[in-house]
Amino acid sequence: MKRSRSIVLTTVVALVAGGAATYFSSTASAAAACAPAWSASQVYVGGNTASQNGTNYSAKWWTQNESPATHSGQWDVWKNDGACGSGPTTPPTTPPTTPPTTPPTTPPTTPPTTPPTTTPPSNGQLPKHFLTGYWQNFDNGAAPLKLAAVPNNYDLIAVAFADATSTQGAVTFNLDPGLAAAVGGYTDAQFKADIATLHARGKKVVISVGGEKGTVAVNSAAAATAFADSVHRLITTYGFDGVDIDLENGLNPTYMAQALRSLRAKVGANLIITMAPQTIDMQNPQSSYFALALSIKDILTVVFTQFYNSGAMLGCDQMNAYSQGTVNFLTALACIQTQGGLRPDQVALGLPASTRAAGGGYVAPAVVNQALDCLARGTNCGSFKPPATYPGLRGAMTWSINWDVTNGNGFANTVKPHLATLP
Repeated sequence: MKRSRSIVLTTVVALVAGGAATYFSSTASAAAACAPAWSASQVYVGGNTASQNGTNYSAKWWTQNESPATHSGQWDVWKNDGACGSGPTTPPTTPPTTPPTTPPTTPPTTPPTTPPTTTPPSNGQLPKHFLTGYWQNFDNGAAPLKLAAVPNNYDLIAVAFADATSTQGAVTFNLDPGLAAAVGGYTDAQFKADIATLHARGKKVVISVGGEKGTVAVNSAAAATAFADSVHRLITTYGFDGVDIDLENGLNPTYMAQALRSLRAKVGANLIITMAPQTIDMQNPQSSYFALALSIKDILTVVFTQFYNSGAMLGCDQMNAYSQGTVNFLTALACIQTQGGLRPDQVALGLPASTRAAGGGYVAPAVVNQALDCLARGTNCGSFKPPATYPGLRGAMTWSINWDVTNGNGFANTVKPHLATLP
């Protein structure tokens, strides 16, 4: 996300095919011992092993009820470790030391902080398909708005941004004096009241951390604790429904995952967790952002990738580079995320509200709807057609609400009604 209109656009072609990990190992000897049989009810985390149909598999990230036989491959949750024989059973790498005859009653020894579920978490009762917009806590030429003035078409409002403190990992929030002056005065008490007003309208509000100029860093256990504690204070103080991770200057997936799980334990199942990575950050499951999303898959609400300011990128076919600002770019890159392990309901399309909102990648709102149709229904596609349809696709995001208002609300007025038509 950008705080100003001064943006340097760099065209990058991400070499996904060359950079992706080779997930398939060579076939092991048939004499290799089989790991305990895979159980649909058991929770597995990265490094856990299981066997199915005479083949050993190891989990790459958290999973439950995803069969290794049908969910192994370069972009899937299980790694194929090769054929196994009828020798002594090898215990899993993390769960019990002796193979149980029934699924264990407790998760592996490195479980998530909160009990995972096989269905998406409640995430604050958001609609099946919803529209997200960023509200600018600064004045950069876009229409300055008090929070309660956000148009009703937005279901989720991300307040941009929290501020770093002198304590590594900790964040705080301060209303921008320039914005306050531009709207005729704005106090903390009025801001809190506006969040309550949005809640009364059925809307959700999250605090976004990062942005183009953000300096928040969560690179240690202490920083993870400071992040979770400080965000929890903001939620308690202002009434935020969750947190948005928009760290554009580096991210440590291990400690950020620790921080978010700690925050979830403090807040509960209604905590909304969103992420807004740049396009290149979601090209490969090994990248830090993608790895974070997969490691918190059981508590993650949605990832709305910024499909702009990126130049050309390889799509999920790993053969063609697609130019930003086209329907092919949106559909070919969105399916990387579903093939990489995210559920369709955790994927949304992020676009600029106008040509002034980003340095490149703007598409007309009608093209956003075209991409939504292509991904959810398999209709209205460009020359690229995704390998599957994703009717659970979560929706769309725009940077920003302020730029959309400046542009006559064209994005929200076009995309929001269309989301209601998706399956």
